[in-house]
Amino acid sequence: MTIDFSPLYPKLVNLILDTIFVVDESGQIVFVSEACQRLLGYSPSEMIGTPLLNYIHPEDQERTLAAARRVMSGHTHTDFENRYLHRDGHAVHILWSARWSEEDRLRIAVARDVTALRRGDQTRNALYRISEAAHEAETLRDLCDGVHSIIGELFPESDLYLGFNQSHSGRLSLPDWRTKSGWIDWQVAPGSALEDVIHTRKSSMALRDPAHPGLGVHPETGSEVANWLGVPLVFHESTMGVLVIERGTAAVSFDEADKSLLEFVATQVATVVERKRSEENLRFLAHHDGLTGLTNRSLFYDRLETALRSASRNEGRLALLYLDVNDFKQINDTLGHEAGDELLIEMAQRLRDCTRGTDTVARMGGDEFTVLLTDVHGRESVENAIAKIREILSLPVAIGGKTVRVCCSIGSAVYPEDGETARLLFSKADAAMYASKRQSE
Repeated sequence: MTIDFSPLYPKLVNLILDTIFVVDESGQIVFVSEACQRLLGYSPSEMIGTPLLNYIHPEDQERTLAAARRVMSGHTHTDFENRYLHRDGHAVHILWSARWSEEDRLRIAVARDVTALRRGDQTRNALYRISEAAHEAETLRDLCDGVHSIIGELFPESDLYLGFNQSHSGRLSLPDWRTKSGWIDWQVAPGSALEDVIHTRKSSMALRDPAHPGLGVHPETGSEVANWLGVPLVFHESTMGVLVIERGTAAVSFDEADKSLLEFVATQVATVVERKRSEENLRFLAHHDGLTGLTNRSLFYDRLETALRSASRNEGRLALLYLDVNDFKQINDTLGHEAGDELLIEMAQRLRDCTRGTDTVARMGGDEFTVLLTDVHGRESVENAIAKIREILSLPVAIGGKTVRVCCSIGSAVYPEDGETARLLFSKADAAMYASKRQSE
């Protein structure tokens, strides 16, 4: 028996879970199945008679038009993928199969929603890429640069702000993407969406604030646009910072899937950032004094040896200064060891402030410090540097609730006049320092 299926065709077409589009040669939708409402949020009556281009993600329009021209020239498509915009503004990833009917001058296509599959791919790829970035990065800034690249691929056309809390300042420290290694301070404005994310430790979707990039503003009631998305960086119940992305256009909105993906990324980032910070701290402590943060004895010797080799090759000169805080034991005994530590920290900071960036200041132990002066021009310049140090270190210091004055004994040795090896220079400077101390007693 022959069965006439023609009356069933409209019903069968609308029962198909994938969406069927029929588009004329000018790009107008002439038919779309009822599955379009589940796919993009529009009913067939809303879409028929409108340009298909109206629904395509702005970033994918050019290549979609190019693909349509290929289909209309007779090349079928079975695996073309692009993004459309749902009625609520979020992106929908669609896999197409399409062909051209020359007789009817129509393009017939079937659209399958593959958004969930792409999210899964993105999540797995993000996990791998972040692990790779953590392995390759030597510093925290290197890691941040890697994260910047990963976020750029996951959320194209979005600006990234990766901020870390500064202790007790209420500000954030952000990598300056305009430089290779710089950082900038960021004030968290009261009432901003950014402030809420940090204080509540909860993710938030909000509106981009054109006047204050990165901060975000809360939308008015009923607003469905969300082109600002912020998630906290949390490690062991502690908020270390925030990860923010925002788009310059209100046409594309972030959705819950975007929020979940960025939260996953933030969790991984927080873990590797904490690990990288721990690694950097261990490296720092291996070469620096734990109390003052100055270079320690080991690293100072290395830098002195390097400076001596350079001076020897270039016929340069350098000076080694050896410093001792006079009557330090008396301060410890009368004001306590905590006050003594405060004094050492203050002395270390003053030494940093009155020397050049090319010089090296170190704590050798107890109340003894050394300074390596590079590219000196003679003993007169060394004596000028010593006079400046004496003046700065002799200024009053507030410690232990009292104001005290200290003075230092300083000895110096100049290369090559006083010796051509680190051992000879140290011996000469140390002897000169103790001679200075005896004179002050």
